[in-house]
Amino acid sequence: MTIDKTLLEDLQKRRAERSLGGGEERIKKVHAKGAMTARERFAQLFEEGTFQEWGMHVEHACHDFGMEKKAMPGDGVVTGVGQVNGRSVAGFAQDFTIGGGALGQRHAKKICDVMDYAANCGLPFVAINDSGGARIQEGVDALSGYGQVFYRNVALSGLVPQIAVIAGSCAGGAAYSPALMDFLIMTRDNASMFICGPQVIKAATGVETTMEEIGSAAANAGISGNVHFVAENDAHAIELVHELLSYLPANNLDNPPHMPAENINLEPDPVMDTLVPEDPKGMMDMMPVIQRIVDDGKFLEVHQQFATNLIVGFARVDGIVVGVIANQPKVKAGTLDIDASDKGARFIRFCNAFNIPLLTLVDVPGFLPGVQQEQGGIIRHGAKMLFAYCAATVPKITVIIRKAYGGSYLAMCSRDMGADVVFAWPTAEIAVMGADGAANVLYRREIEAAEDKAAKRAELVKEYHDQFASPYMAASRGMITDVIEPSTTRANVSLALRSTLMKSETRPPKKHGLIPL
Repeated sequence: MTIDKTLLEDLQKRRAERSLGGGEERIKKVHAKGAMTARERFAQLFEEGTFQEWGMHVEHACHDFGMEKKAMPGDGVVTGVGQVNGRSVAGFAQDFTIGGGALGQRHAKKICDVMDYAANCGLPFVAINDSGGARIQEGVDALSGYGQVFYRNVALSGLVPQIAVIAGSCAGGAAYSPALMDFLIMTRDNASMFICGPQVIKAATGVETTMEEIGSAAANAGISGNVHFVAENDAHAIELVHELLSYLPANNLDNPPHMPAENINLEPDPVMDTLVPEDPKGMMDMMPVIQRIVDDGKFLEVHQQFATNLIVGFARVDGIVVGVIANQPKVKAGTLDIDASDKGARFIRFCNAFNIPLLTLVDVPGFLPGVQQEQGGIIRHGAKMLFAYCAATVPKITVIIRKAYGGSYLAMCSRDMGADVVFAWPTAEIAVMGADGAANVLYRREIEAAEDKAAKRAELVKEYHDQFASPYMAASRGMITDVIEPSTTRANVSLALRSTLMKSETRPPKKHGLIPL
């Protein structure tokens, strides 16, 4: 029996109409802003012909305030599953051309249905946010819809990677869904994300502010740290999603997409021997060290504009995916402060949840001193780094480049914090504090009694450094796996990664640990 041709023509007509969203005029307005529509964003995200849409024919459920007379194809959101680099990925893209992309009951149901599917099938989840917020006409039903989405964000957390793209407005309660996800990408010009806008803030507090100060990509990425990546436009945002997914497993039971090289490159890199300044107090840039260790210098930095005294991001070493955590001595001397601790702890916990080995590069003089830091809770925030590293059961490889003092030595994944392998360069200084400070405490009387105080102090500083602060003291106590030549760092890291990939570590059964939030 052949299907009636008119039925097929009717289906094609319906699909064509719904593919136009809110209509050609509204699409033109979106394009005039330099933005893409929801379907155009998905066309960039998924391989051609692979997207299977869910709920194209859904209509809204509101029959008050004249809404019963308004058609809202798909209830303002496109949902479904498609292929990204040969792997299935689930997601939604809110359609601003349909009712401003506002969330209603069935809009939320579509999102929840595809999130449940992602959870059950172990698929990464991508959310493209472009919405005016809750649909006021639907009242508590819209609020309930947000609650159901939040609940699923938490259910997916640590189960599958969740990536949010903020491509338009994301205001009020709507901002909490991306905030519950793993990585946030925000477009520079057409997007905003905030809880209370400038008018509400002025009405409530009397303070005048601007959207640029509170809701822009620059504010969210560089000041609050809500956003991990800033994209120049929609196309760039989708490129970042692709790049991020290339380092991530589909789910927590899967391994990262390692591409192990057939032959490990064991050749020394003489340039590494030149990267540490002769003056121990000289400024050093950690980025060249990272780029010479990872494959082809390719490093996807996460949170690039936030807490820049700590570097985190993804790379490969001879094809093995790693999460890199490194102090940046160029900024605040590489100290750990409140924001850096939060940034590091969050990244470490993500890598641990998704089986990504950790490579830690250390040059840290301590936690940042200051009244604001103490009153702001540096103890509590710094403890997050300690907790995150101790709780992590993935391979942990640490390389101590220069300074590793006091509690910050521990917070950057020392052997006592569960590091599987700890290498140190000959330039490493491992001690409770720097030699200058230690000499002031330990040798105060000898210095005061000397005729030439400066010369005596210099002599004692050198004596303390040579005896107690060099890597060999720690190595003699088994706290360092080996002291290596800088030129052999990549080879040593690569070999250590290969030998730890099959690591299996079990912990006592419990519901979960209590990180000091």
